[in-house]
Amino acid sequence: MNQQQRQDAIIELVSRQGYASIEQLTEHFAVTPQTIRRDLNALASEGRIRRVHGGAGLESSTVNTAYATRKTLNLDAKRRIATHVAQHVPHHSSLFINIGTSNELVAEALLEHQGLEVITNNLNVAAILHHKDDFNVIVAGGQVRSRDGGIIGEATIDFINQFKVDIGLIGISGIDEDGSLLEFDYQEVRVAQAIIHNSRQVFLVADHSKFHRNPVVRQGNVSQLDALFTDREPPSSIRRLLLDNDVALHIA
Repeated sequence: MNQQQRQDAIIELVSRQGYASIEQLTEHFAVTPQTIRRDLNALASEGRIRRVHGGAGLESSTVNTAYATRKTLNLDAKRRIATHVAQHVPHHSSLFINIGTSNELVAEALLEHQGLEVITNNLNVAAILHHKDDFNVIVAGGQVRSRDGGIIGEATIDFINQFKVDIGLIGISGIDEDGSLLEFDYQEVRVAQAIIHNSRQVFLVADHSKFHRNPVVRQGNVSQLDALFTDREPPSSIRRLLLDNDVALHIA
């Protein structure tokens, strides 16, 4: 078992039990305590577990990681994913771009495109794209969240429902083993659901840290996607669901 396989197995074990001690993990994987500590520290830095004294537990299911921290987590992987997403967006197409640091990197990767029409509820995305003379950037109305520039609320949903676009780009905070797409904020979920409903194709942009995270609000299911863009092979249960629902998997 290599390091990546061991870390994925640690996530699965912690997800099942809610907590695992260093002693238990050392015995289970037949490695040194130092190796397990390095694994736990790496997983905690990615936001996949919560490091506690003597072991690791599940990350909070009610509070998301701070925006400034999320901007730097798995940055290289997110940039690779963003580049890959941009390659699948045709010139002169219409897009929804939702809240999320991964979507902001996709916006940067789209700057070489021509003639895009972009509707967004993300002020950071609008700030990235509005300089392009041949882009038409439309910002949804609603309540602006001070912590990340996301726009949410009933006015946002009503605004999005006025459009039908080629591609909806959404992010997510967690993907459960049963294929549920999970978030922390109920209001954010309702906006994302409107984006899904009003997009001809739905692209989910999610790095590997989103597998096995456990937010509490259900946004949808992988069966509603046309494509998942990520940086590592998903767990086998999710991979089966993608295959069963003809969802394209793109690994950057």
